[in-house]
This record gives sequence, structure tokens and C-alpha cells, in this order.
Amino acid sequence: MASNTPFKYFRTSPEIIRLVVMMYVRFPLSLRNVEDLLHERGIDVSHESIRFWLNGFGPEFASEIRRCRIQRMRAWSNRQWHLDGVFVKINGETHYMWRAVDHEGEVLDAFVSKRRDRKAALKFLRKLMKRYGRPEHVVTDKLRSYGAAMKEIGNADRQVTGRWLNNRAENSHLPFRRRERAMSRFPRMRSLQKFTAIHASVSNRFNHECSLSSRQIFKLNRAAALTEWRGLCTE
Repeated sequence: MASNTPFKYFRTSPEIIRLVVMMYVRFPLSLRNVEDLLHERGIDVSHESIRFWLNGFGPEFASEIRRCRIQRMRAWSNRQWHLDGVFVKINGETHYMWRAVDHEGEVLDAFVSKRRDRKAALKFLRKLMKRYGRPEHVVTDKLRSYGAAMKEIGNADRQVTGRWLNNRAENSHLPFRRRERAMSRFPRMRSLQKFTAIHASVSNRFNHECSLSSRQIFKLNRAAALTEWRGLCTE
């Protein structure tokens, strides 16, 4: 294993750390649920170790997945983005989480802000275009913040609004909502932003749309996703 690996100073094997992070992020499980499932496999790990690995390795894994994905996306045209947002509670205070998905339903990015005004929408759009380039079309709801932000960056002619057109973005919130309930919400905006970045990357990696392909193709895609996951941070 290369000397610059993040696992260098850990006695626990990288395979167990990757398994722990994947189980916690991919499925709506608590820290103690993951601890119990590992115990059934004969692996003795405390829930505090799981929390530590998630905070330390989760961003590393997500960053590597995102970096490979951005390289692939820049080689193709950004045909269409879907933007939508949901309200989330942080210590009883309402915040707004913006989310962008591409035409295939994969999450591009998520951004948490205290407001859903033009300034927040503009910051989110600029972040997206800096990372992925400029899309051909941007599908949004009729929130005025989108129109004001799109006009300022010169994308007003690419905005598309209409009933039912943004279902792809709205459906992308469902996995996060399930995960949010399992975690009993979030204590700070920073922790929410950090987790959504990890969750989006892992969901993209393991979301195979099994209802749209045959069982054989689904099994091949699932095996490829697991192989890629097991190879994270090995160089």
C-alpha cells in the first residue's frame, strides 16, 4: 500500500473502515446499529470509533468519488440540470438545502443556507458551474430566487420551469430524508453540509436504478460499484 494512504497510522484494516463508512452512509442505520451488525460478523468496533472513521474518512472517500466523476462529466455535454430544495431543521431553526441533479438523476451537489434568497441561489449556481461547467438547460420550480440568480450569471435563457418537470430533483430528496430521520436531525449547519456531501457521493456510486435494467445488468453494476469502493484511497 502506498505511503501516502490515509490508513497509514490505523491498526484497523482498510477493508473494515470502508465497510463501516459504507454501511452507515448508504443505509438508514444509527452508529449503534452498525456496531451491532459488525458484532454479528465477529468484528468488535465501538460506535465512537465508527463516528471517528466517518468524520475522518468519509470526506476522503467522497472527494475521490467526486473527482473521478467530474473528470468523466467534463468529457461530455452537461445536457440538463434539475434544481430543487427542501427545508431542514437544525436545533429547531429552519434552514434550506439546495440540491442539483443531472439528467440521469445523479446528485451533483447539495448546499445548505439559512435563507433561500437570490444571494444563496447565486452562490450555489456559481459553485456548480465552477465544478461542472455550464449546462444546456436548468430545470427549476417557480421560486423567484432562481430567476434572479440565473439572470445575473447570464443563464436566464436556459432556465426551464413547469409542472412535473422537476420530479427528478424532488425524488432525489427521499434517500436523504430517510437518513435524516435515522440520525434524529443534525446539531449544526456545518455537520449537515459535511454529511450531505458524503451522502450524495455514496448514493451516486450505489444508485443503479434496478427497476430500469435487467437483473443481470444490475448485478454487474453492483459488483463494479463495490470493486470501486474497495479501491478507494489505495494510491
